[in-house]
Amino acid sequence: MTTSRTRVLVATAVPAERDAVARALPGPGREVRLPGVSLHRAGESYDLLAAGVGPALAAASVSAALTAAALRGDPYGLVVSTGIAGGFAPAAPVGSLVLADEITAADLGAETADGFLPVTELGFGTVTHRPPESLVRETAAATGALTGVVLTVSTVTGTAARAAALRALHPRALAEAMEGFGVAEAAAAHGVPVLEIRAVSNPLGPRDRDAWRIGAALAALTTAFGKLTPVLESWNPHDR
Repeated sequence: MTTSRTRVLVATAVPAERDAVARALPGPGREVRLPGVSLHRAGESYDLLAAGVGPALAAASVSAALTAAALRGDPYGLVVSTGIAGGFAPAAPVGSLVLADEITAADLGAETADGFLPVTELGFGTVTHRPPESLVRETAAATGALTGVVLTVSTVTGTAARAAALRALHPRALAEAMEGFGVAEAAAAHGVPVLEIRAVSNPLGPRDRDAWRIGAALAALTTAFGKLTPVLESWNPHDR
């Protein structure tokens, strides 16, 4: 059994990221309006969603799309969170692709006199979602992406001290973005597997706009999805 007919929901933060993915997919696409969200449909298998910035709006938008698909009797088999990201230098240089084997909420918890406590240590919820190992492995092989932890934050890192503190708490972290954990929470609530892949547009640390390479990162995203679509179309969702 293959997943050539598996429907994939691809969630980005903003339209520019969505359009970068769309350039790698078949056909001109068409707009599909649903309650609360608008999708770009490419071929029979892909719906692209500019879900909004931040984990809360991303979760709400993705959940709306997943619910509409389920009620229509045509559910998604996979959710992909994607877009650009800040990378931890030198592990994830500008222009590289990063692939999450763990999607972790970096600032969901409490600050204490002894340091940061994740919400799990307070006895609530979760802070990490793990994409299917087989899909991560096949995606890395197809795209050449670096594999590690991708952090989700509500406030992006803007100082060297904050970047160092995050890396100390999460030694395997390669990048940070603002939506992955929210997307993963929505997918988990619907029992749908999730994948996160990002193109690094800037180094994490002091905010230096002259060092950002957003155009190059968006182009890398298009290239990545050109290589990724055969993986998504052949991956067996029962092989977690």
